[in-house]
Amino acid sequence: MGSFSIWHWLIVLVIVALVFGPSRLRNLGGSLGGAVKDFRKGLSDDDEKNAKIENEERQA
Repeated sequence: MGSFSIWHWLIVLVIVALVFGPSRLRNLGGSLGGAVKDFRKGLSDDDEKNAKIENEERQA
């Protein structure tokens, strides 16, 4: 009773789909995916900037 089975999650998913509708869930999923993509891009941009700064410091 302490953990949820797959059937519990499927029932919750069906209820959420009925309440919000498929189009709103699709928009929410797209927004969430875009946010994750931008977050990962930001992390990689920071890594590239840090690597560039380290290279400049080594050369100086």
